[in-house]
Amino acid sequence: MVSITFVTAKGEKVATKAKPGQRLLEVGQNAGMPLEGTCEGQMACSTCHVIVAPDWFDKLPPAVDDEEDMLDLAAGVTRTSRLSCQIELTDALDGLVVHVPDEARDMQGR
Repeated sequence: MVSITFVTAKGEKVATKAKPGQRLLEVGQNAGMPLEGTCEGQMACSTCHVIVAPDWFDKLPPAVDDEEDMLDLAAGVTRTSRLSCQIELTDALDGLVVHVPDEARDMQGR
């Protein structure tokens, strides 16, 4: 199992576990995080935007151009922002910490 800690906009920490191979979006939704995922992981929206803790960011595979394009439309983007639908959990990510922004915005109007 892979341990993940979600940090809410209010600073509350929600710890959960997932199986390797699961997407962070699904795990977050199951943990009650407000990650909408309107496009169901097709990289056609930015409603699953999370901010990865800086010490974990470089352990993720780099974002592809399509993901970067969608992040340009997300609210509150930082250098360590990612779309949670694009993060596949692996044993190497055991202990991952991600922050859930207080605002989700999809500039494409979905």
